[in-house]
Amino acid sequence: MKFQDVTSMEERLHLMEELAQRFLSRAAEVDEDGSFPFQNISDLKSSGYTSLTLPREYGGEGISLYDFVRFQEYIARGDGSTALSIGWHMGIIQDLGEKKPWKEPMLQMLFNDVKDGALINNCASERQTGSPTRGGKPTTTAVKEGNQWVLNGRKTFSTMSPILDYFNVTATIQDSDQVGYFLIPRVTKGVVVEETWDSIAMRGTGSHDVVLNNVKVPEDYLVQMIEPGNKGASGWLLHIPACYLGIAQAAQTYAINFAKDYSPNSIKGSILDLPNVQHKIGEMELELLRARHFLHSVAKQWDDSSEEERNKMLPELGAVKHAVTNAAISVVDLAMRVVGARSLSQKNPLQRYYRDVRAGLHNPPMDDMTIMLLAKNASK
Repeated sequence: MKFQDVTSMEERLHLMEELAQRFLSRAAEVDEDGSFPFQNISDLKSSGYTSLTLPREYGGEGISLYDFVRFQEYIARGDGSTALSIGWHMGIIQDLGEKKPWKEPMLQMLFNDVKDGALINNCASERQTGSPTRGGKPTTTAVKEGNQWVLNGRKTFSTMSPILDYFNVTATIQDSDQVGYFLIPRVTKGVVVEETWDSIAMRGTGSHDVVLNNVKVPEDYLVQMIEPGNKGASGWLLHIPACYLGIAQAAQTYAINFAKDYSPNSIKGSILDLPNVQHKIGEMELELLRARHFLHSVAKQWDDSSEEERNKMLPELGAVKHAVTNAAISVVDLAMRVVGARSLSQKNPLQRYYRDVRAGLHNPPMDDMTIMLLAKNASK
């Protein structure tokens, strides 16, 4: 069944649950092998999910940010790596549809391909610069030769690189201080994906290095210039906290099911009835409720706001990511305390959740930058 064949949110969430269960059944193997969840992405494509954020005028549905983050949470309940990976593609398409920062022919070309299943991600991180949110200038270079650009460099943390159709790469334009985004089709000569991803967290994201060796693209493939110091708000980045919220929900669900079934001979009934276990479950539920309401309310605020109002939402967006990600870490910790030492078993999903939620601390925006932004905003 495809998303386009069902209209009610209840049916769509049911479809998300079915997909999440499939992803959960594959998650341990992908994590242990450090491989990429090709089948999961294939399932998302087949379901029509990957084109849901396409604008209506380009043949998509233009789903709301609120619906987007809800769907992403469901995917993460099954597999965090799959959710984080596809979230970048979905969010970038939503952002391009909202802001339309590219020239129309390039947008039309990309959106037509996305309608047919193509995937895109931004590639901006480099070893020399660290996170692009810190303001480092790319060492990847772009040189104009006639009516084309020649790019050389290496990008790190290129999530979903094993299956991307387009790499949207930042590069410094030679002999200038300007930085731009260059759209590079995967099939372009000189594009090489080096399998360098060896993280202990989010092992299935395929966040390898992308190496550009004299890659040539037409001049129109310089799709966007990056304005120095531009800190415009981007609601689509809420897919990040949605992912970690989904992992935390999976951890709580596992802990509750374990507590229902575990009955040591030292007590009557299961450990679910023990006051200390009930207290931890209650703490988890409080964290999840608080995080989910915060995420959903800001997503709805974004959907209901004008462009001018959205541009003032940077503090709220950062606060959501900070609060939800740290809440997710707390929930997984509590779940492991319920389950005990068994949670550290290689066969237990909690150890995977424990590793995966830690990755959220290193997704943008970083906690320290969010706190400083909130302080400045409060001090105006």
